[in-house]
Amino acid sequence: MAATTHTVSNQVPPLNGYDVFAADLALTEAVQRHMPPELLATARVELGELGRAAGSAQAQEWGAQANGNPPVLRTHDRYGNRIDEVEFHPAWHRLLGHAVSAGLTDAWGRPAGHVRRAAGFLVWTQAEAGHGCPLSMTHAAVPALRTDPALAAEWEPLLTSTVYERELRPAAQKAGVLFGMGMTEKQGGTDVQSNTTRAEPLAAHGEYLLTGHKWFCSAPMSDGFLVLAQAPGGLTCFLLPRVLPDGTRNTFAIQRLKDKLGNRSNASSEVEFDGTWARRVGDEGRGVRTIIEMVAATRLDCVVGSAALMRQAVAQAIHHCTYRSAFGGVLIDKPLMRNVLADLALESEAATVLALRLAAAYDADSESERAFLRIAVPAAKYWVTKRCTPMVAEALECLGGNGYVEESAMPRLLREAPLNSIWEGSGNVQALDVLRALQREPSALNAFLQEVGRARGADHRLDAAIKDMLTELADLNGIEARARRLAERMALVLQGSLLVRWAPPEVADAFCASRLGGDRGAAFGTLPHSLDLASVVERARPVER
Repeated sequence: MAATTHTVSNQVPPLNGYDVFAADLALTEAVQRHMPPELLATARVELGELGRAAGSAQAQEWGAQANGNPPVLRTHDRYGNRIDEVEFHPAWHRLLGHAVSAGLTDAWGRPAGHVRRAAGFLVWTQAEAGHGCPLSMTHAAVPALRTDPALAAEWEPLLTSTVYERELRPAAQKAGVLFGMGMTEKQGGTDVQSNTTRAEPLAAHGEYLLTGHKWFCSAPMSDGFLVLAQAPGGLTCFLLPRVLPDGTRNTFAIQRLKDKLGNRSNASSEVEFDGTWARRVGDEGRGVRTIIEMVAATRLDCVVGSAALMRQAVAQAIHHCTYRSAFGGVLIDKPLMRNVLADLALESEAATVLALRLAAAYDADSESERAFLRIAVPAAKYWVTKRCTPMVAEALECLGGNGYVEESAMPRLLREAPLNSIWEGSGNVQALDVLRALQREPSALNAFLQEVGRARGADHRLDAAIKDMLTELADLNGIEARARRLAERMALVLQGSLLVRWAPPEVADAFCASRLGGDRGAAFGTLPHSLDLASVVERARPVER
């Protein structure tokens, strides 16, 4: 082909070779806000190193390779012996190893650990989201295990280690381990109380044999799992090691890997237990109460993970429109495109600010902050994860046909976007958990109202939204059928309060006008034209300042 007919012009350079952390003003400001001053310099160095790695062409290649070569199940070896192993592309191990070494499974034992880890998780997830699943469960297993001090002493140092060892060996022979989780079963799904997996006690204290089938078991290559089973005293939580202390494999028959919409790099499986050895965690009959702190921590990761997908989507959209020309000028200068980009940027910043506020509440570890989390986490998980999919879809559209092809990585973001809304309880579960907190824990509502009340008087639209929310809270008629509406309103009011207090005026003004004042259409890109949209877009542009 003649070179004159194949001259490439008006194409956008790839968005790589940049610091994902430093280029995100909403995130860097949140870290500074919630980090003790004496830790800030160290945290910035850590997050900067992780941000540059996440923004590198190498990490982007690893992400493409891990998703282009999904895990493969090997049930037997060549001789017919059952091995139940999952093989991953080397890129998966590189991504996971880098994440573990960066401390993304270690939040509970270091100062400001949750803010540091949440910021790192938000940064590194933008390189590839699938391997975030084992990172999240490993991190979240710690509070569940702390109900048994002996188990915590044995496993917590391994769970929070910065050493990644992929080989299956007894945990005592490893410098670091990963954990998975198995709660749901075919007949019950979210209704874990209907689980049929049986746990038969052995003579040794706290030891059981499990028999049953788990319909979803995440990260089956892990070293250990927290699972629920019916013991004589009722539904109970158990720690199931993949390899027994004597080096033999525990009975853990992987029946198949799930063929999923997205999250292709990560293995999700169905597993069979048949006389599988496990140790009890917590008392018999208190399985849900024991594992609930793990669920709450993974729900927060759903918020952080969705914020990461949103941030990467808006970064790609703004970057594209900065370089792409059409109709006589670059797209970012076109008023209608600027409106779309500003709307996307608002959604992204609101998600980031909320995610880091929740992480800071974990670090504070006071009774008021714990009460706040009991209602704010399900409300945030409901709303932020629900907004992720339409937001990523709109960002993809900003790239036009270029965004619809796999090489752009935007389709991978879009396929990943619904996951966090489903994982750890879908929308109805979160909305009902908000109601449960309202009805059973008055301190949770008080803590929530104190938080949003800190911005009262600063914006009339926020004040009106708080008043409307209180009116709705006072009306118990048909409350269950209104649970989604209530969770959405509470999340929006909380986001509005945080932005009014901490974001630049142009961001807070645009959010309150559109999300609280109702001055917008049903689609993205319908913000009031009188707002300072150029400043909102420029703030979100992925460049270091």
